[in-house]
Amino acid sequence: MNGQDRRFLDVAISEARTGLEEGGIPIGGALVADGRVLGSGRNRRIQLGSPIRHGETDALEVAGRQPASVYRRATMYTTLSPCDMCTGAILLYGIPRVVIGENRTFRGAEDLLRDRGVELVVVDDEVCVAMMEAFIAANPTLWNEDIGE
Repeated sequence: MNGQDRRFLDVAISEARTGLEEGGIPIGGALVADGRVLGSGRNRRIQLGSPIRHGETDALEVAGRQPASVYRRATMYTTLSPCDMCTGAILLYGIPRVVIGENRTFRGAEDLLRDRGVELVVVDDEVCVAMMEAFIAANPTLWNEDIGE
């Protein structure tokens, strides 16, 4: 991970903290291309009553429609390993690189992403781990709902 990655992962962490303050699940994402944030978001399933607004999909929604060429040079920053749904969105839009804050509390479809040629950088960020561990301990039912269990 380089300095630019740290800066953009911090955007995703800030989104996760905002989500937690709103009463949501603390997972954030940021879609970045050409050194700028196109959109950042957070898991807003609880806040919006939505089954699909995870950190990555919310970041994509905030970024709005982009040409395929933009997605193909973008990086998705996420505080947590992408679930199957978010992995599908990353693959659908051809995002070639994902920086993952942590995968200790949840390991998503990383093998599928790698198999499809996506570069993964797993940071194992202690802030991301601590935020998720505390949330899961305090809200196991919400967490299990979020991951489909």
